[in-house]
Amino acid sequence: MEHLECIFCQKKFPLDIFDPFCPQCREPLLYPAPQKKRSFSPEKSLPLEKFLDFLPLLRVDPSLSLGEGNTPLLRLDHILKDFNLPPVFVKNEAHNPTSSFKDRGTAVAVQKAVSLGMGRIGTVSTGNMASSTAAYGAKAGLETLVLLKEDTPFEKLLLTGVHNPKLIRVRGDYGELFTKSFSIGRRHNIYFMNSVDPFRIEGYKLTAFEIFLQLDRQIPRFLFVPVSAGGHLAGLIRAFLDLRREGLAPFIPIVVGVQAQGCSPIAQAFASGKVKVERIKKAETIAHAISNPDPPAGNIVLRMIRENKGMIITVSDEEILEAQRILAELEGIFCQPASATVLAGLLKLSKEMKMDKNDPIVLVITGSGLKALESLKSLKTDALDSSLSDLEGTIDSLLT
Repeated sequence: MEHLECIFCQKKFPLDIFDPFCPQCREPLLYPAPQKKRSFSPEKSLPLEKFLDFLPLLRVDPSLSLGEGNTPLLRLDHILKDFNLPPVFVKNEAHNPTSSFKDRGTAVAVQKAVSLGMGRIGTVSTGNMASSTAAYGAKAGLETLVLLKEDTPFEKLLLTGVHNPKLIRVRGDYGELFTKSFSIGRRHNIYFMNSVDPFRIEGYKLTAFEIFLQLDRQIPRFLFVPVSAGGHLAGLIRAFLDLRREGLAPFIPIVVGVQAQGCSPIAQAFASGKVKVERIKKAETIAHAISNPDPPAGNIVLRMIRENKGMIITVSDEEILEAQRILAELEGIFCQPASATVLAGLLKLSKEMKMDKNDPIVLVITGSGLKALESLKSLKTDALDSSLSDLEGTIDSLLT
């Protein structure tokens, strides 16, 4: 029988996919590290197979994959030069099948759902996780239910609906919807692979393993990650702890979680020294993908960050939009505002602390800017108009 563990009360409980929370602490349960020696399989091309030893799967069915992973690690030469920074790299998770990091977790959770014989899956989401779950559900031939916030933008509805899941826009509190989905799942035999699903969190580890290999088996000094519900950051930290546990790395990075000032419950708890995250009343930020007033894995992230000497910082919407512009104009990378928080956080932190010139820094870009075009409403493009007969003269005036 499979078990999950609570990092707060240190107890283990039988796997129950309809209630992945500690019966005592009500914190999300995590998948325990196995008591065996683990290693990579570098000869494999599919990341799920390459890192299978580190995943809660007995085997991988390649037919369920959409080609997730193997995303590029790009050096930001113009940015590191212009801002006098150490070597800075972007791990661009927007190259995943549905253009976000969510595919990593969904891929593992769907593998698990099929192995357990589940015929129905679901999720509660405002965007990226909705389209990811719908896409992988379609690939696996599973009946898929997606519960969306009432005010979910139309373009995100389209990106999910194109895969033909059952879609419901729900009026009411999003936190209550998240909680209620699990009882709905038990009643209707639907595996809700929400943001803190233990198998989803395990899938996020693969990003860190790829970074490690892409840096020639070195660990970055700093790792900047956008933070919303907290499951993504928890998965990345667990991956580096796995590497250290297996003797593959001597230390883990200084992990810097970044939140928007307009929705920063975890950062507020970190700054004030609290052991628990308190829900904020209202979220106001352009970074909608990380706008979560009551992050379900907030307490886990808070504990992991403190135990491993990381930090949680905030950046303003102005800093976010400026970082988004810099990435697009200097490096050709167009990302969601939520992803741009990592560069904004780096630029802010580099002014407050000294960073060694030889220490590599990795920024995790979590989603494509094409999924958040509303952030470009204020963008002014300098497009000139010209007739074909006047084109040469127009080009001459433009270039001189």
